[in-house]
Amino acid sequence: MADSAGAGRWLVVGLGNPGAEYQNTRHNAGFFVADLLASRMGSRFKAHRSRALVAEGRLRGVPVVLAKPTSYMNDSGGPVVSVARFYKVPAERTVAVHDELDLDFGQLRVKIGGGDNGHNGLKSLRGSLGTGEFFRVRFGIGRPPGRMAAADFVLRDFAGPERGELPFLVDRGADAVESLITEGLERTQNAFNS
Repeated sequence: MADSAGAGRWLVVGLGNPGAEYQNTRHNAGFFVADLLASRMGSRFKAHRSRALVAEGRLRGVPVVLAKPTSYMNDSGGPVVSVARFYKVPAERTVAVHDELDLDFGQLRVKIGGGDNGHNGLKSLRGSLGTGEFFRVRFGIGRPPGRMAAADFVLRDFAGPERGELPFLVDRGADAVESLITEGLERTQNAFNS
């Protein structure tokens, strides 16, 4: 797996659930980062035939397609593969930005490959892409309190104190994506996997 950044177009996928009822939930962390990246590119998301919203532009000079599947999280692989095929972007230049239960709120990790760790969006991506060898920007949301089910927790809004920190963390997530596609994995991990 090459670690070289900047060669060719990249696909950055923000994972989340469509619809107003899910708009501010923890599961939509990937959408938050994708929205900020679109703003940085001066682009707007538009409906695409792939069942995704797509925005095109450049981040630090590198051509990028941003995608937000309009399917539910557990069915996001199909739309992502359609976008990847349409723009001819291979899995090794695909970045999935997603919420991560196994990281404390505020933590960020960047990696390539690995399992889906019970994350239905990643599971769908792995199945549709036929590989797990894509980059991941893991946005920590913490574990559910008490005996709350993980499925319920990820569909809840961020708590009051978390909402205050969220803009900074989304900004950091977007910075990590930009670093990954321009500086490569190792430098990005050194800078962001604190």
